[in-house]
Amino acid sequence: MDFIELVEGYKDDIVKSTQELVSIKSVEGEPKLGMPFGEGPYQALKHVLDTANKMGFKTKNLDGYAGHADLGEGDETVGILVHVDVVPEGDGWTYPPYGGEIHDGKIFARGTLDDKGPAIASLYAMKALKDANVSLNKKIRIIFGTNEETGWGCMKYYFKHEKAPEMAFTPDADFPVIHGEKGIIAFDLVKKIKNDSCEGISIKSINGGNAVNMVPDYCEAVIETKNLDNIETKLEEFKKKTDYNISIEKKDGTIVVKSKGVSAHGSTPEKGENAITYLMLFLEEIVDCNCDICDFIKIYNEKIALKHHGESIGCGLEDEVSGKLNFNPGVIKVEDDEIKLSINVRYPIKSSAKDVYNGIREELEGTGIKLLEDEGEMKPIYVPKNDPLVEKLMKVYREETGDLDSEPITIGGGTYARAMDNAVAFGPVFPGQKEVAHQKDEYISIEHLMKMTKIYAKALYELAK
Repeated sequence: MDFIELVEGYKDDIVKSTQELVSIKSVEGEPKLGMPFGEGPYQALKHVLDTANKMGFKTKNLDGYAGHADLGEGDETVGILVHVDVVPEGDGWTYPPYGGEIHDGKIFARGTLDDKGPAIASLYAMKALKDANVSLNKKIRIIFGTNEETGWGCMKYYFKHEKAPEMAFTPDADFPVIHGEKGIIAFDLVKKIKNDSCEGISIKSINGGNAVNMVPDYCEAVIETKNLDNIETKLEEFKKKTDYNISIEKKDGTIVVKSKGVSAHGSTPEKGENAITYLMLFLEEIVDCNCDICDFIKIYNEKIALKHHGESIGCGLEDEVSGKLNFNPGVIKVEDDEIKLSINVRYPIKSSAKDVYNGIREELEGTGIKLLEDEGEMKPIYVPKNDPLVEKLMKVYREETGDLDSEPITIGGGTYARAMDNAVAFGPVFPGQKEVAHQKDEYISIEHLMKMTKIYAKALYELAK
């Protein structure tokens, strides 16, 4: 098809556009006039709409919340839902997290894979159809969100003011087609600290994690003690039986215990190394009393540490459609008179948030730990495999990749497919490909970027012709 051949000619422009977009630090910030999620997400939205406008698409900015670009006309609309905000970069990057540098054929930056690279690929897929002057019976609309990582206020606002497409896909997960997504909840486990005295040691604070939907790659505790030698001895013993990255630093009359892990997406906690967990396991080695913080540490290690499916805290749910529940302790804050641990859970499609909450509360009864629910639940979605949307996207995927064995799948991730009816996630990660979203040194290969652009061009053609 002519439009597939056109994509290859866009290569330099696709790479440049991706680099430009990922150079914008679009982490949610303080709201400003016309910038509901801060300056970074607004600048990313403005940039991508300007790019679409230069391509000749009709664009619209919905008060800084979201925007769209249109191709063609028609009574029905095929949508592509993308987002231009990102999670915080975290620590330990080899290359600048907003540099967009190319090394070994890969573009490195936060958001290259999630979701700015796929957003650019989708936009150039539309451009290929436009430049090839193909005949379409439906309008194609790419919708840009700015608050996907931290609340979805963008989509709530958008669909309050605009009619939803009749069908859509979002390039923000995996190939081939995601026909089901687990339910998502975030909540806090909170314990008041009334007794924090331990013989010879006092934990003054614990802080770790950047976002609840990320596996934390750093956590630290500030400790006061007169027996540093004992802690150093305990650390050496701990390192002999584990490979966890724990270190000690003297600072202003205190000791800072530092734990380093490996970040990953909160929907796949088993793929990361949780720095909160590593710290809590070590702290139990050096404190042994009945203070409130020590009790919390012991409960954490018994019911949460290294258990990615909630199996020891009353919510080890599972079904045949979507598999096991995913449990990610993402952020911890211990100071003054309170411990707060923020949890992200992806529960199976046939379960409910109530099942999760009831199970955890029953398991924690009598511990003094309270569960505080968040109102931002995302309920599960499920589109049957024989739905025309799923069948057409699977057909395109198989034709373009030659992969005839893969079947539609379900995931724990939460995508914009939940924002409307008749939508699924479609790419960008191929089966067996390394998942680097939400991790340090996030990247997308140029070959991958080009391949997905061709797939999305053909998918849009098949859905809109």
